[in-house]
Amino acid sequence: MKARHLLPTALALVALAAGGSAAALAATHASTASTPPTVAVKSSAWGKILVNSKGFALYMWVKDKPNKSVCSTACLSVWPFVIASGKPTAGPGVNPKLLATIKVKGGNEVTYNKYPLYTFVSDVKPGVISGQGNTTFGGAWWLLTPAGQPITKKKP
Repeated sequence: MKARHLLPTALALVALAAGGSAAALAATHASTASTPPTVAVKSSAWGKILVNSKGFALYMWVKDKPNKSVCSTACLSVWPFVIASGKPTAGPGVNPKLLATIKVKGGNEVTYNKYPLYTFVSDVKPGVISGQGNTTFGGAWWLLTPAGQPITKKKP
């Protein structure tokens, strides 16, 4: 009688093990799939905007100079650089000729049309855009169009 009760348990363990192997195989496949582009385009209330590989809005700061970031210390704790470990990649709608990097403390900051790019800590998930028109640290922060132009309206 005990053997009868052990058979369903043994079958469940085999099924679990098979599912675990499938999950491991899927995870391995996902890690070898192509990585998302460094910069992509997404539709928003402001029109088409640049986003990072996770879908977070990208901003430029009016205080920066072309290919030169002046955001540092406290500024970077609120407006982190968009850092690329290698050459940044362009998603559909992104002009790869406008994509580059500059050397900053911490690595290579991604630029677009010579604007250093940042994310905003209050954008807590993809699709949240709370930094548009923000003037912390003495200058406005703007979203960018795929053409590389700042969107300078505060509300959509």
